[in-house]
Amino acid sequence: MSKLENVLQAIDVYNQNDPHGREFPYSEKLTGWVLRLNPHPSDALRIAARGQHIGRWTSPREAYPMDRNGYLRWREELKRFHAKTVGELMAKEGYLEADIEAVRQIILKKYQTNTDAQTIEDALCLVFLESQFEDMRQKTPDAKMIDILQKTWKKMSSKGKDVALTMDLPAHHKELIQEALK
Repeated sequence: MSKLENVLQAIDVYNQNDPHGREFPYSEKLTGWVLRLNPHPSDALRIAARGQHIGRWTSPREAYPMDRNGYLRWREELKRFHAKTVGELMAKEGYLEADIEAVRQIILKKYQTNTDAQTIEDALCLVFLESQFEDMRQKTPDAKMIDILQKTWKKMSSKGKDVALTMDLPAHHKELIQEALK
């Protein structure tokens, strides 16, 4: 197997240890969206997609204050953990530091200057719309969902937005999206 295949497999094995069974399927969904958005991704983008949430279960949200600052701290610390963990797996396979740094930048979502990081952001938003939206909608008033959708939309590129608008979503989801875009 190639270095790339070995790293992707190591990420999958790591994520298959999730006691909740969420992270491996999530990484597959995210990878699928990345490949739809960019059919010829760099190795860095493929690795970042697969490892975006590596080991996420090891840092439960409940371990942080349940306010906005706690949430933001949890997210930032997770991103650093994901980048570090994937970087360690890459180093074991002999990747150069420059290659590891490219993946770190994508995982840390430095998308202001990185098209691969923007592709990840688009894919994350599409995974949300496809498979997480309904669970959140059931617990969240429509007005708050509209706010969440507006924030999601701001993160996406034109290409990501175009793909989102063509998704086969339930009618109520589409209505909320249309309301958010007004």
